[in-house]
Amino acid sequence: MKEFKQFLLRGNMVDLAVAFVIGVAFGVVISALVADLITPLIAAIGGKPDFSNLTFTINESVFRYGHFVNSIITFIIIAAVVFFFVVKPINRMIARSRKEPPADPTTRKCPECLGEIPLEARRCRFCTSEVVPQQ
Repeated sequence: MKEFKQFLLRGNMVDLAVAFVIGVAFGVVISALVADLITPLIAAIGGKPDFSNLTFTINESVFRYGHFVNSIITFIIIAAVVFFFVVKPINRMIARSRKEPPADPTTRKCPECLGEIPLEARRCRFCTSEVVPQQ
């Protein structure tokens, strides 16, 4: 019993459980945003938002492809919402929080073969062409 308690209370397990719960809650919020705001907006602009009634028949077999179309559209909308409202703002926030300047380059490209060579090199190690050293 003691080992089981240690297993459950291990940091990785608790972090994973919290991430899972937050991910499910976030998925519900994104689904509601798409279903309640974005899809009606698209319907107001473009017309019919529900394609689930679209079918075709071959040899008395009915293919209901409309639900598949709805699923693809929903996936694309959710991916766009997550990208533009989560990924882009977080990337901007991370970029602003970086305070260290970019590192000085220690290599450059050879003008002949485009291989990476040190700045002080007088000859390319790949094509052996002579290059002017840079300081």
